[in-house]
Amino acid sequence: MRDKERLLEIYNQAPKPVAVVAIGACGCTGGIFAESMTFAGPVDKIIPVDAYIPGCPPKPEAIIAGIVKLVNK
Repeated sequence: MRDKERLLEIYNQAPKPVAVVAIGACGCTGGIFAESMTFAGPVDKIIPVDAYIPGCPPKPEAIIAGIVKLVNK
């Protein structure tokens, strides 16, 4: 739970407006760590996420496309 609290603290301290991007399967859904005892949940269960970039690992093209979509939003 400490990681969840740290993430919330960082998010709340970030200057607004802030854009959150979940990168990779672990950030989006938990990936292979989803059943772990220490897993606090996907990032969107803790803070609001503006863009999701799936993959394990995500391809560079996917990261660029996700950021471009976020910027155009």
